Amino acid sequence: MQVKAKKQLGQHFLTDLSIAQRIVGAMDNLTCRDVVEIGPGMGVLTQYLLPRTDIDLQLIEIDHESVEYLQQELHVDPKIIVEGDFLRINLAELCGGRPFTVIGNFPYNISSQIFFHILDYKDLVPCVVCMLQREVAQRLASPPGNKDYGILSVFLQAYYDIEYLFTVNEGVFSPPPKVKSGVIRLRRNGVQHLDCDEKLFRQIVKATFNQRRKTIRNSIRAVAFKHEALAGHPYMALRPEQLSVAQFVELTKLVEANRG
Repeated sequence: MQVKAKKQLGQHFLTDLSIAQRIVGAMDNLTCRDVVEIGPGMGVLTQYLLPRTDIDLQLIEIDHESVEYLQQELHVDPKIIVEGDFLRINLAELCGGRPFTVIGNFPYNISSQIFFHILDYKDLVPCVVCMLQREVAQRLASPPGNKDYGILSVFLQAYYDIEYLFTVNEGVFSPPPKVKSGVIRLRRNGVQHLDCDEKLFRQIVKATFNQRRKTIRNSIRAVAFKHEALAGHPYMALRPEQLSVAQFVELTKLVEANRG
């Protein structure tokens, strides 16, 4: 039995087992037993996760054909397979409310959405090991001052330490994608809550990066009612990619103060 790759699901099945082993091996020093694999497909990672006695595994797969393959070819217990869309799952109910590590080869077309969903449950997800489009992986791990640094970089780096681990070439997939892939690892940092209004923080990050060619002085107007009061601050002459997470927190506090 084989699974036909479905374009609408962004499926590109990894065929190089050594890379699969490296990805699973990157999931080290676990702080919780529960592990959730997103989009196992034909089980290239799953086959190395199933024998591990130090984890309790759950699989989330939207493709029914893949679910059948996992049960028939890898003899995966149906009890550990959730057939559905990860983006629609209440992650607080997934492992009985316990923290869990996420691993997977993320579909390129929804990788950003997957991370936004994880952020909603960040206190339940201490670690993520995943493969995604190289440019996206580089963006998430990019430090301030780099052109790749963006909205999701800031949001994730506020709560996670991110490492870019290695690059994967196109030829080790079936069908091969048109771009290279990158493997990254995220580990939850010690930040429980930002020292500012987190909703306003998100608004400011989005507003400034949505006009990333403009300086903060111009892009902040969308969210700062009294932006003139901030005109003399050094941040106003910078562009958003030049600000660290800590500086965005400070900027948020400045906007709060000038909103009254």
